[in-house]
Amino acid sequence: MNTVLNGKVEEGTRVMQAIAEVAISRPAELSHEALRREQEKTLKSPRRKYGLLAKMLFWGMDLTYGRKQTLSKFKVLEVIARVPYQSWEHVAYIALTHTYGKLSLARNVFEFVKESRHQQDNEQWHLLLIEEMVQRKSIKENFFMYRFMPQVVAFLYYHVSWLLYVIKPELSYSLNADFEDHAEHEYMAFVAAHPEFETESFESEFKAEYRDFNSVADLFRQIGLDERMHKLESIDHIEHPRFA
Repeated sequence: MNTVLNGKVEEGTRVMQAIAEVAISRPAELSHEALRREQEKTLKSPRRKYGLLAKMLFWGMDLTYGRKQTLSKFKVLEVIARVPYQSWEHVAYIALTHTYGKLSLARNVFEFVKESRHQQDNEQWHLLLIEEMVQRKSIKENFFMYRFMPQVVAFLYYHVSWLLYVIKPELSYSLNADFEDHAEHEYMAFVAAHPEFETESFESEFKAEYRDFNSVADLFRQIGLDERMHKLESIDHIEHPRFA
């Protein structure tokens, strides 16, 4: 009995470590069973009530790339996912230029810079892992649709995120929370829709930098969990802005 209880406590601790490590690019290592539980938690939870800008973005992506979840569509998602953190880092560096004389405030601003950079890195690993998988599976992609268009959308999304942050940080955080909530649910649903992923081994040259998994299913569960952590971080910033 004590052994079972201790096992559950240890597993719970690892889940909390994953939450605590939202700001680092390398995720905490959860077991297959823990990742499955986190997937079920997502699938049973309602989605956020998305704002107008988020709805427009998701509608545009569905119209352009279809409603079906595909590796190529997720790659587009990850190209866009990095840019809010880049825009926040930009704003924070500007703030740091004006606040470095106030050491306590400057330290808080720089901590925010580091957090944004780590979140970018985490999203970047997602992009590289999916691109690697697309190439390995020899998936054909239209250059305009999957190279040019995502960069245009990312450029626009960057400036929207930046402007919202300058006007009112909570607006930018809320938009990102919507985006990450959408990504979390899409990844977890993608795994549920593809049971063959459970027996597909995970092979990647990025194992050392990200982490290793027993299957592709667990990879996507982890990515979905990463997105949840980013969402929770944005929600926390809505309620507790790091700096004014």
